[in-house]
Amino acid sequence: MIHPSALIDPSAEVDEGVSIGPFTVIGPDVRIGKGTEIASHVVIKSSTTIGEDNRVFQFSSIGEDPQDKKYAGEKTYLEIGDRNVIREYVTLNRGTAQDAVSTRIGDDNLLMAYVHVAHDCQIGNNTIMANAASLAGHVTIEDWAILGGFTIVHQFCRIGAHSFNGMGSVISKDVPPFVMLNGHPAQPHGINKEGLKRQGFTSEDLQHIMRAYKLLYKQGMPLNTAKEKIAEMAGESPVLEIMARFFENSDRSIIR
Repeated sequence: MIHPSALIDPSAEVDEGVSIGPFTVIGPDVRIGKGTEIASHVVIKSSTTIGEDNRVFQFSSIGEDPQDKKYAGEKTYLEIGDRNVIREYVTLNRGTAQDAVSTRIGDDNLLMAYVHVAHDCQIGNNTIMANAASLAGHVTIEDWAILGGFTIVHQFCRIGAHSFNGMGSVISKDVPPFVMLNGHPAQPHGINKEGLKRQGFTSEDLQHIMRAYKLLYKQGMPLNTAKEKIAEMAGESPVLEIMARFFENSDRSIIR
């Protein structure tokens, strides 16, 4: 159902199964997939694709211009997958021509109230960003990562899969997969053991992950040497392939 007070640009493509609440504004070149529910007073600016079965709560700002002084009106995009929950006052900005052109959010993510995702961020699947967590531009969040409330992430950082970042963390370097951290600045505090158990990781998997964690944080080993040893371990312990790939794609130093 589309409320009669909603304003929808003629170029927008809205599936018949979409619900749009009162006083919501849908801009040009927006596409919304079936089963998605858009609440009242939402603004979806332009050049935004939203997949199926999403829930967007009231007062969210979706697909707004990037907050980047280099932005000069170029055609850029926001892409949102399926089954995401986007709560009140979330702000999601489009990409920039100087980087990925598109900000991307995958499937099954929970973005709680007041979350901010800046231009060119790339978010995977099954992540959780708690209230007021904020990403600067060009940040990558891998699958199953969790950001606690009021977490702040510096631009160009990469947050590894299955990591857990505690409330109020200030992150200025890359966070390896599986690691649990907290603080200002953030510091590592072991592996995300309980979260990994919930996702079906075995006791043997946890032992391999802990060995890799000790190489990174407990043995005083140079970072590059630790990375090489973890890559070797991944050949025999497939669970560590996630960590080995992370280091191959990490351009910044890690929190250590």
